[in-house]
Amino acid sequence: MTGAVSPDRRRFLTAGAAVVGAAASAQLWLPSAARAGETPLPDGVFSLGVASGDPLPDGVVLWTRLAPDPLNGGGMPDRPVPVEWEIGTDERLGKPLRRGVAQARPEYGHSVHVDVRGLRPGREYWYRFRAGGRLSPVGRTRTAPHRLSSGGTLRVALASCQNWQHGYFTPYADTRAQDPDVVLFVGDYIYESTPSATALRRHEGTGEPYTLTQYRNRYAQYRTDPDLKAMHAAAPWVVTFDDHEVDNDFAGEVPQDPDKQSHDAFVARLTAAYQAYYEHMPVRASAIPTGAHIRMYRRLEFGRLARLNVLDTRQYRGDQATSQAGAQNPGLTMLGARQKQWLLDGLQDSPARWNLVASQIMMAETDLLVGAGKQWFYDAWDGYQAERNRFLEEFKQVDNPVVLTGDRHLTMVTDLKEDFADPDSDVVGAEFVGTSISSNGDQDQAAFRKEWDPRMPDNPHWKLLDAHRGYHLFDIRRDGIDAQVRIVDTVRTPQATPSTLARLRVDAGRPGVRVV
Repeated sequence: MTGAVSPDRRRFLTAGAAVVGAAASAQLWLPSAARAGETPLPDGVFSLGVASGDPLPDGVVLWTRLAPDPLNGGGMPDRPVPVEWEIGTDERLGKPLRRGVAQARPEYGHSVHVDVRGLRPGREYWYRFRAGGRLSPVGRTRTAPHRLSSGGTLRVALASCQNWQHGYFTPYADTRAQDPDVVLFVGDYIYESTPSATALRRHEGTGEPYTLTQYRNRYAQYRTDPDLKAMHAAAPWVVTFDDHEVDNDFAGEVPQDPDKQSHDAFVARLTAAYQAYYEHMPVRASAIPTGAHIRMYRRLEFGRLARLNVLDTRQYRGDQATSQAGAQNPGLTMLGARQKQWLLDGLQDSPARWNLVASQIMMAETDLLVGAGKQWFYDAWDGYQAERNRFLEEFKQVDNPVVLTGDRHLTMVTDLKEDFADPDSDVVGAEFVGTSISSNGDQDQAAFRKEWDPRMPDNPHWKLLDAHRGYHLFDIRRDGIDAQVRIVDTVRTPQATPSTLARLRVDAGRPGVRVV
């Protein structure tokens, strides 16, 4: 589909409230003997909602976290709690296809990650949970197409950078209305910044999070946003993290301010941050952290139509360069040796029509200096140029590479050049840097244009530049990708008016992107 919503899906969107209401009074599915011995749980145990993620042709991850007191550690007893789950093909779950019981354990914040298998490819499913006499809202999800499927349309929403203090997450209301098959979130799900007395919505707590409980409380606060909660319940998500899930601009085990955070203290902070991230994301058990490490780079297949390579550009990188010479150091790595080879292998042996790379930070060059010379953001791929250039060289041999990015709080749609030092070098791919959900708030557009428009001549590969809040929407078919830049008029109120800022096109077999 393109801009229209199918009748069946529109029916789900308009009936969502009725479905949740039906769940609240539905027949409980535990045997009566088991229900009699069940310890009741308080109202609000499903306050953080439900979610699904990482769809496969035969399966998907179902998520929830039991938290009746979400901003104070969760409020659950210090014991495992059995959580029933069921999934079926109708929104009322009259005839579930799969059922089971998972344990919500205190050491994982009473979160539940159910890896359901045995489903059919390319199908919609509905699911819910039950614990302590309470029923969750009903969520909807979708499996990936059959592994040999090569046709059809894949609708992907690209989102990133949602700062609670900068505004409401209003773009998700429009995202839900556009009915994507999957939401790709490429980083900055939470912000670790301290509460601000002047913020539109103030962060919980008294300072930055450092401990596991503090990170849990911050995630729980974000999860209470109604538009975010509804979007999680409406479609599967594929997620990765950037820096603000831990500490601004951190690199590996190096914090932003090593003079204020010792190595041991930062490792403890990483350990807490990664565990809280796992506890709140619909990801598989392969992402369970081991201390200060979490495995997030992974690959998802959407038939023969698209291969999605999800990167981790934080955990394995060397510390950021501080000079142009440092940025061109051939020994400096963004991905680490193992992830770099994994990505190269995945690009070289891909059977897919489209090869998508989810990168938290921008791959195309950003020359900030007007006129002669160069000035770069060293935290982005510009600070790791040797490794970036290796991938751009590889892109010449890859079918239809497209990079999907966040971080900038701007829409920056660009051609990817074989050599950014040579404006006449070949175009080898396209990159969509999605704007933020709320970070930077309602920006002063005139001030933005005054600052950034003079840089356009020094960056001829930029095709579109904008500073409104929103997200990007992609309809991927064999012959091309039709993209929309969807924006909202404000994030300062709980409701906003959405619109399409621009439409763009990437044609199969023709590297680069054009505005249509």
